[in-house]
Amino acid sequence: MARLTLADLADLNAQFEHSDPRDLIRWAKEHFGDRLAALSSMQKTGCAVCHMLSTLDLDIPVLFVDTGVLFPETYAHRDRIAEEYGLTIRTLTPELTMEEQTNQLGVLYLTPEGQAECCRMRKSDPLLAVAGEYDAMISSLRRSDGGPRGRTPVLSPDPETNTLRINPLVTMSDEELAAYLKDNEIPTNPLHEQGYATIGCNRCTTPVLPGEPKRAGRWRHLGPWSQYCGINPTDMMPPEQLSVDLPEDLVDRVLGRATDFVI
Repeated sequence: MARLTLADLADLNAQFEHSDPRDLIRWAKEHFGDRLAALSSMQKTGCAVCHMLSTLDLDIPVLFVDTGVLFPETYAHRDRIAEEYGLTIRTLTPELTMEEQTNQLGVLYLTPEGQAECCRMRKSDPLLAVAGEYDAMISSLRRSDGGPRGRTPVLSPDPETNTLRINPLVTMSDEELAAYLKDNEIPTNPLHEQGYATIGCNRCTTPVLPGEPKRAGRWRHLGPWSQYCGINPTDMMPPEQLSVDLPEDLVDRVLGRATDFVI
């Protein structure tokens, strides 16, 4: 195994900074093959990625984390995307139902500490359970989302899942995203039209009022310090902590370097 850090990816990230998202997805498939998956919560950006996957026909599975307390509209939209785009969507679920979790631990999401634990159990842990099956995951983060995501790189190591995250939409602006969705007639979660800028669990997501930040509707009851669930490492971790351990030959291929063998 070889260590791959965010610093190691500096040249590649600079090279990919203005690449077409589809080219980045093709690059990912070429390098990671069957050990590549996409991660989508079926929001606008995730739907754009799903559309790109369908047009490229690269047989990349889509991982969908079902916390067990999503909105009915989200489940219906997941099924619609799978059917219309012919994608393999793999739904991941927590070990405990929300009822079982509440009976054992109480209503966790009423405090910042409890929210972090609830998100870990219901979002991060289901993804970690399958992480060993993949070396890379395609995400849909964009810098225009603001906050910590304003500095998201194209490629970033994810220490939690020990995968390389590929963010093909990272430079896409709000206007470019809206145009892509409109031009390609991509269906989106109907909750977006009801004031939900971002859509998570039904317990902790509310519409956003005019003039509020995009993520104001996430964990509103906890205040502005609770805006991320932790499933995306660049939201929570400083750059120096972002590293993974992958097979040495894979790291060499990713970085485009040759390995010298001494006999």
